[in-house]
Amino acid sequence: MTWPFLYYAGDRLSGAELMAARLDGDVVEIGDAFMPADAVETRELRAGSLRPITGSHLAITHESAAWVHGVLNEPPARHSLQRCVAARRHRLLDGGIRYRDLCLPERDGLRIAGVVVTTPVRTLVDVLRDRVLRDDDDPAVVEALIRWRPQIVPAAIAWLDEAGPVPFKRASLSYLRRSLVTTR
Repeated sequence: MTWPFLYYAGDRLSGAELMAARLDGDVVEIGDAFMPADAVETRELRAGSLRPITGSHLAITHESAAWVHGVLNEPPARHSLQRCVAARRHRLLDGGIRYRDLCLPERDGLRIAGVVVTTPVRTLVDVLRDRVLRDDDDPAVVEALIRWRPQIVPAAIAWLDEAGPVPFKRASLSYLRRSLVTTR
C-alpha cells in the first residue's frame, strides 16, 4: 500500500530526487522514508516509515517502539525488531538492526499503519528489562515512558507478575514499584 504522505527511495521518486527535494525543503526524513515538510508527524507516519524493514513478519520494539508512540523525538540509531509470526526468518537482516528471534505474542502488539508495534506496556517492560543489561544504566527512555503515561506502570507490574520466568523480572518489578511510589 502506498501512503500519500510517505515517500520511499525507488518507489514514486528515486533516492536522488528525494535528496534534492530534502535540500529544497520540500520533504523531511522520517525513519527510513521521507514525508512532506508541512505534514504533521504522527505515530502512523512513524510506523509506516519503517514498513520497508519490518514487512508483515517483524514488529517494532524497544526504543524504536517508544519513538513510534511519540515518547522519543528522534528515532534510535539502530532499530529494534522482533519476529511476530510463527515462521522463522531465512534471510539475514541489515546489520544496523537489533533483531530478536522470539515470537512476539499477539496480545503484546498493536497494528499501526499496517505495521506491528509493541504496546506501550510491553514497550516499557522491554526497555526496562534491557536497561538492566546496560553498563551505562541510563534510565532516560524508561523515565520518558513513565512520564508519558504514568498509568502504564501498574499495567507493566501486572504484565511482569503474569509473565512467568523472564530475565531481569525481579529488578524490573523493584524499579517499577519504586517509581509507582514516587509518582503518587
